[in-house]
Amino acid sequence: MRVLHILNHVQEIGNGIVNVAVDLACLQAKNGHEVGVASVGGEYETLLASYGVKHFKLDQKRTLINLLNAALRYRGIVKEFEPHIVHTHMMTGVVLAKLLKASSRYALVSTVHNEFQRSSTLMGFADRVIAVSHAVAESMAQRGIARQKLRVVSNGTLGSVRSRRLQEYLPMQLHKPAIATVAGMYERKGIGELIDAFARIACDFPSSHLYLVGNGPERSIFEEQANNTPFKDRIHFEGFQAEPQPYMLGCDIFVLASHRDPSPLVIPEAREAGCAIVATHVDGIPEALDNGQAGILVPPTDSEALAAALKQLLGSPNLLQTWKCKAQQNLERLSVLRVHEETMAVYEELTTNCDIFSVASS
Repeated sequence: MRVLHILNHVQEIGNGIVNVAVDLACLQAKNGHEVGVASVGGEYETLLASYGVKHFKLDQKRTLINLLNAALRYRGIVKEFEPHIVHTHMMTGVVLAKLLKASSRYALVSTVHNEFQRSSTLMGFADRVIAVSHAVAESMAQRGIARQKLRVVSNGTLGSVRSRRLQEYLPMQLHKPAIATVAGMYERKGIGELIDAFARIACDFPSSHLYLVGNGPERSIFEEQANNTPFKDRIHFEGFQAEPQPYMLGCDIFVLASHRDPSPLVIPEAREAGCAIVATHVDGIPEALDNGQAGILVPPTDSEALAAALKQLLGSPNLLQTWKCKAQQNLERLSVLRVHEETMAVYEELTTNCDIFSVASS
């Protein structure tokens, strides 16, 4: 099968959409398929090439001249590569692939990664729409995408080609007890609530420290918030880390306080590392935590509830250890191999019911 993935870029900046697509492309190529990725480029081009994935330059910046050039370039890529499947991961890509299909006989697949964006309904142009969690699938159905088009392939990142085996990482030497998050510096990631929750419990646990791993446009706002607490010396902004696993291995409690999060890749990673996990009950987070069996769920935007959960764990070493053990159970379904297999099943469903192979190969 010839598969063409369309992305905005393949930069190594912690973008979950890019990470999912790169894992998928590499595993598809490893399993004998001919795979291409069309994007503006980035650091992952080297990794893709090592798996035999061909990269095509495609700049989808949303200016009139650039989009006209992108349309011409896309036609050239399709003519050269002759894909059986075009798999788009962003809105501009699915519009290009739909409008410029013309006489090409490829099947069009889209993955909805950020359902909370209004324009995500455009992903419904595809023949099949993959949702990264059941919560996302239900939301997209309610927004008008036909249920017969929707398929759920929950995110999984364990065994990723982008990182080493967990056993090859050394735990970061953190002040104990250590609370950590790995998230972009955005309001919707709940960084503000996490800082507030830590400030609420810091007096009760004077040796505790908070580690914020990630970067983003609102970092200065959160730094100012932290500096306005009496505990600024115990709140650490660690910046973006290409490999955050040492922080997960070194911390006691991992927190994801998102307001919206369709299917965060960081939850499987924190589970594999054996963290006790506290996360918000929104979107795909409960599914990633086995509906509360593998982590404590709290309401979003509620720093008081988050503080109560942290206090409970920090106040009971036995309870903390119990939740660390629970996190590491039932990890098999969180693997990239399962994502690859379920995605291929979506492709095969499409190609079995049409003459794509015979036309594209002629």
